[in-house]
Amino acid sequence: MSIEKVKQYFKQFSLENKIKEFPVSSATVDLAAKALNCQPCRIAKSLSFKIADDKAVIVVAAGDVRVDNKKFKNFFQKKLKMLSGNEVKDFTGHEIGGVCPFAINNGVDVYLDISLKRFDTVFPACGSSNSAIELTMEELEKYSSNFKQWIDVCCQPK
Repeated sequence: MSIEKVKQYFKQFSLENKIKEFPVSSATVDLAAKALNCQPCRIAKSLSFKIADDKAVIVVAAGDVRVDNKKFKNFFQKKLKMLSGNEVKDFTGHEIGGVCPFAINNGVDVYLDISLKRFDTVFPACGSSNSAIELTMEELEKYSSNFKQWIDVCCQPK
């Protein structure tokens, strides 16, 4: 199970006890915000995209933004194409609803969108559809597996 993989991953940093598990689903931004009793914008959603036949990336963004097709294409030099439901676990190592930037499969790079930088802390999932962890931006960057860089590929919230 992915949550166990993420707990084991965080154990090396002595952070496994910071992971919150809920009796309800946190598989979507709205469900996660409800489970955490926070604003949806503070949910750090992990979006997985295919940028080549054998290459995927995860973009972590604030819960209230959308990826901008033009910005995405300008940065990655590829048209925006989300992984299909069948591809998500194969590429990332996590099921839909629990995709996160922690303990992911090798070869999947993680990019953090600047939409997150307006918050002191955010809540990314932890490998299951009922988990999250609260992290600062510095912690999110430090603990994201295969972190590449901060990018600007999202539309600003309305």
